[in-house]
Amino acid sequence: MSSLMVESTTKMLDKWAALINSGSQEIDVEREITATAGEIIAKTSFGISYENGSKVFEKLRAMQITLFKSNRYVGVPFSKLMCPGKTLEAKKLGKEIDAILLTIVRARKSSNDRCVQKDLLGLLLQENGVDGRLGKMLTTRELVDECKTFFFGGHETTALALSWTLLLLARHPEWQNHLREEIRGVTGDKEIDFTKLAGLKKVYIYIYKMLASLEIKMGWVMNEVLRLYSPAPNVQRQAREDIQVDDLVIPNGTNMWIDVVAMHHDPKLWGEDVNEFKPERFKDDLYGGCKHKMGFLPFGFGGRMCIGRNLTMMEYKIVLTLVLTRFSFSISPSYSHSPAIVLSLRPSNGLPLIVKPL
Repeated sequence: MSSLMVESTTKMLDKWAALINSGSQEIDVEREITATAGEIIAKTSFGISYENGSKVFEKLRAMQITLFKSNRYVGVPFSKLMCPGKTLEAKKLGKEIDAILLTIVRARKSSNDRCVQKDLLGLLLQENGVDGRLGKMLTTRELVDECKTFFFGGHETTALALSWTLLLLARHPEWQNHLREEIRGVTGDKEIDFTKLAGLKKVYIYIYKMLASLEIKMGWVMNEVLRLYSPAPNVQRQAREDIQVDDLVIPNGTNMWIDVVAMHHDPKLWGEDVNEFKPERFKDDLYGGCKHKMGFLPFGFGGRMCIGRNLTMMEYKIVLTLVLTRFSFSISPSYSHSPAIVLSLRPSNGLPLIVKPL
């Protein structure tokens, strides 16, 4: 899995080098990294090419925008009637996505390959066993729904975390240097060349050791980025019974939205420097000095905590390490800072940076 991440990222960086050599130093890193993250999730989780996966990504993105425009009236009586065009468009896109994923699932099921592929789809297709007994298999409908969740959540949140990281590092070049020093402490002064490592097992062991050694400053930076620009801007929960909170009673069935962005920018929780990029706030504190342990929710909380958080952290460190060892970057004059919540928190005008080879 990690070797596929390296392969896709290296291909992206080679493309950047070619663009720079042709005289184009401005690169929309959000678009580039989103495409690469899509390729990674397509290969590692579903064993399909990016060409096939891109069809799903394009329609998921279109449905994301459509749902956002139609769902802003959630909770309002007859809200679906307020945006009938968008509601019908979302349903149409949903059916098209289901059809593509159904084709992928059926193709895997009918595969004559007796060796079960050890990717996410392969695991989902296996029977769930308990104490050596065969359990219930997921239905085709459940498989398609799980695939949609991982296709969407498995690439976009990671891509956005990396994109916002590059923006903040472009604004704070001293932190580019701090991270390069940490990387050099692990790899030495030479550029990382995974092709020189013989065998996938050796590559995996090397990457695993490298990532384990990048837990300090790179971990601080990742947490600070997730605090300032949380890719998942809110968390939803539903009360399953009446809940008493001080003098307030939350009735059973109430849908609650937790505004993660507001909470991560609350000076009462974080102090007056809440809007400043200070990765060092996580130096001696897992919660970055937050005055409440539930005030920092980069991956949600409880039983519904993000299931892909470990995959995200692995991909984040691999991609960022490879980028920092080959390029430096600064903000392009054409960049317009306009974060927008469209289900996820994304740069509404792209993220062009001036990229230079080291």
